[in-house]
Amino acid sequence: MLIAKRQFAAAVISYDQAITLKPDFAEAYIQRGNALRKLGQFESAVTSYDRALALLPDHAETHCNRGIALKELRRFELAVAGYDRAIALNPAFLAAYANRGVALAALHQHEAAVASFDQANALHPGVAFTHLHRGVSLHALGRYAAAVEAHQKTIALDASSSEAHHNLGLALLQLRQHEAAIANFDRAITLNPEFADAYASRGLAMYETRQHQAAIANYEKAIALQPTLRIAHRNLSHLYLQLGDYVKGWEKFEWRMRGEDNPANRRTFTQPLWLGQESIAGKTILLHSEQGMGDTLQFCRYARQVADLGASVILEVQKPLLGLLGSLEGVTTLLPKLSVLPPFDLHCPLMSLPLAIRARINNIPSAQGYLRADAAKVAEWQARLGAKTKPRVGLVWSGNQLHKNDQNRSIPLTEFAQLLSDDCEFVCLQKEVKPADQEILAAHPEIRCFGAELNDFSDTAALCELLDLIISVDTSVAHLAGALGRPVWILLPFNPDWRWMLERSDTPWYSRARLYRGDRLQGWSGVIARVRGDLSRGLKTDGL
Repeated sequence: MLIAKRQFAAAVISYDQAITLKPDFAEAYIQRGNALRKLGQFESAVTSYDRALALLPDHAETHCNRGIALKELRRFELAVAGYDRAIALNPAFLAAYANRGVALAALHQHEAAVASFDQANALHPGVAFTHLHRGVSLHALGRYAAAVEAHQKTIALDASSSEAHHNLGLALLQLRQHEAAIANFDRAITLNPEFADAYASRGLAMYETRQHQAAIANYEKAIALQPTLRIAHRNLSHLYLQLGDYVKGWEKFEWRMRGEDNPANRRTFTQPLWLGQESIAGKTILLHSEQGMGDTLQFCRYARQVADLGASVILEVQKPLLGLLGSLEGVTTLLPKLSVLPPFDLHCPLMSLPLAIRARINNIPSAQGYLRADAAKVAEWQARLGAKTKPRVGLVWSGNQLHKNDQNRSIPLTEFAQLLSDDCEFVCLQKEVKPADQEILAAHPEIRCFGAELNDFSDTAALCELLDLIISVDTSVAHLAGALGRPVWILLPFNPDWRWMLERSDTPWYSRARLYRGDRLQGWSGVIARVRGDLSRGLKTDGL
């Protein structure tokens, strides 16, 4: 009765008294656990459920409720085991399937989570909760159209769910349906004006449609509602940097180091973080990579400036870059990532160096090139290529498939192949080629491929030195070409990564880079046409 009246603390006292009078009173332990769970005392709730199950080991509902308490304690594996036991005892236990799906999703086992939600829906298709969380797992699996359908079902069952409208907007955003996404974010905010994540998501949609001031306003509103909302700070930093406001941008960019995304990138050292506040003359500083290899290639240029401040520089980078970065000026010690480190006084992630150095658009160092290919490897690759009879052009049409923005930045090879002609010798600079692209390459023997022979970036760099031009999407090879000072044409989507800014066809980061920007409506077709035209004109005028 007290639980029904939501008098949970009083209920716990009452059940304690009952247990004192009758220590083997299983129902009292069960209800006591339920009351404790409602009070948020999850550890005590689990203990109470354990006492109940010692008396009634086959009580399915208690196994499920214990799982819910364990889920709140983030002991997801144990929670799943509890739900499994509840389902074994009662194969038609809707709540166990639904909560099991949530726990599996927390373990990033989204395929299994969807299967669990499907079982729940088979038992009772009219529960909004299961459709909502099924949509979340489908989104995590990249099945955005299916996620849209799941969230639409949720809304049909519960039109007042601001979370469902927000999640629907996120899935639509992935499908590039920006207007529909914004409409759903609007609805989520109408339903819940304090929904900070919805403002941040609407800001992202505005950012992607280049409604920049509206995006800033939405990010700022999200931060006002939830000052520690990392995604709003991080996305705002990207927008400031894209707009060229490096003063605000680099400061906000530090928010990338917070939160649960990519915890492997965040290093913990006893030595202090250096962000430019104090002198480092006479000290040893560790500069360490944190994200992709393209990021390392772009920001390692600052090692020289750090050394010029009087520091001894230890540079720790991804192993495939070791052979190449031996030529980088300013580095005293070069190590592969996660090595046993020598003594050092301070540390700084590579992508924090622009903040520490106070980087601005007009003072970016070494834009003309700061890396060199190994001469012996260049000679080896010259022998592999043989005599040159026509201009050589390197090609990169896709990046790492695991990159969260890969679908936006990579170009289908069927479209990219429109650049091919008999006037050039084309060389594939990709080490990894998707299985579907292998078939297309087989139909284009004019593209020379050396994937298995590209052992690391020192090989790719040597090959780049022998090419007249590199044409690449936004990947590490584009940064490699720029860092080598080679001519590179970089093909960018309509809303590119922040580092490429907007509108301009050049970049302060690489003096010999030319940027080709996509159109929001045309996609890649216009970009490919312009590149093909410029390539043809360059050949006619010996521009290569």
